[in-house]
Amino acid sequence: MSFKKILIANRGEIAVRILRTCREMGIETVSVHSEADENSLHVKLADESVCIGPAKSTLSYLNIPSILSAAEITGADAIHPGFGFLSENMEFAKLCEKWDVEFIGPNIESIEKMGDKIFSKELAKSAGLPVLEPIKVNEMSPDEIIAAVEEMKFPVLIKSSAGGGGRGMKMIDKMEDVLPSIEILKTEALAGFGDDTLFIEKYITNPRHVEVQILADKHKNIIHLGERDCTIQRRFQKVIEESPCPVLSPEKREEICKSAVDLAKFVSYDSVGTVEYLYDQDEDKFYFMEMNTRIQVEHPVSEQRTGVDLIAQQILSAEGKKLKLTQKDIKFVGHSIECRINAEDPKTFAPCPGTINHYHRPAGLGVRVDDFIYSGYSVSPFYDSMLAKVIVSGKDREECLARMKRALQETVIEGISTNIELHLNIIAHPDFRGNNYATNFLTTKMK
Repeated sequence: MSFKKILIANRGEIAVRILRTCREMGIETVSVHSEADENSLHVKLADESVCIGPAKSTLSYLNIPSILSAAEITGADAIHPGFGFLSENMEFAKLCEKWDVEFIGPNIESIEKMGDKIFSKELAKSAGLPVLEPIKVNEMSPDEIIAAVEEMKFPVLIKSSAGGGGRGMKMIDKMEDVLPSIEILKTEALAGFGDDTLFIEKYITNPRHVEVQILADKHKNIIHLGERDCTIQRRFQKVIEESPCPVLSPEKREEICKSAVDLAKFVSYDSVGTVEYLYDQDEDKFYFMEMNTRIQVEHPVSEQRTGVDLIAQQILSAEGKKLKLTQKDIKFVGHSIECRINAEDPKTFAPCPGTINHYHRPAGLGVRVDDFIYSGYSVSPFYDSMLAKVIVSGKDREECLARMKRALQETVIEGISTNIELHLNIIAHPDFRGNNYATNFLTTKMK
């Protein structure tokens, strides 16, 4: 089977990223868009476009009937969900199957198994991966929760089982905040994810956030494309990513990558995906956190180091094609770093929508930019504030940092506020350059 036309059920830079690969593969594209995104770049570049609803995402990009209707009227034989929105929605994947349109992602069982963070930890433990044992909040009385937290000891992390993208989480360091925070997070989780299931786990005080890129087909072939370090975060949202992780020993790198492949095999995974870990720098131990059954925002750093187009491989897997790459074929070259450029106030980090009066993207050796903006583009207040990703590659981390500084200094976005200055300050910080940091870097060292 080969797809002739793919509908892209997303927006922004990932929609443009998918469109470009589809064009290289000779596949026609359909962009869906809200009324607010009528002039977005992904609409302009596609072979066809369909308006699927008003600006609010629940009425457009999360509107399953409208998206499936758009696929039907345009004759699309597959849907690529990108990341976010419907990318890990099991019901959407089931409806795609019912409507005889291919969902470009893993099998429904994998989405179901790994979408529940509590159940996925149990699966990971069964597969032999180390995990932080969770306290299952919804199955316990308040007194039982308090007793379990006392035994676990502070700090702890309360998490929504259905959450993702940094949402639905809160770190707690005192007992009086436990039960009130649970009630708040339950309400938020139910409103945001339709599921108020929570769990509590031990909060590692000096962790790195490390994830492994998985590539698999529907013929039980599974390989990895190395690991990424996503430690620089703000409110559990990733800000900077790089590959390889600069603090892992070769032995630990091999161990963590092997464990990711083992888990993917255990759950019969058959697409592009990411296995995420917390790496305790003090103890030199890693713990399984979750598996994302989709393409990730930070996938370009893995592509830059390996030369593998992950979107193309994801499409080929969905077509039922056998993976032509073996683990021995994957050659890791140099280093790569990605900075997420957001439209946000540099002091409050509040989103900063508005019209971009002038945009100039950086270029030159070892610089890649994934974006969807242009001069005159109006940034909407209805969606995520990310505008672009600046990705650099070099022979080592030092060269990448010099190249990223140059690329960020070349980037011009006038008319709205962005976080470019924040990125420049981060990469200039001696602790960042010296690898002396953890996930709390922005709150402890960048005040």
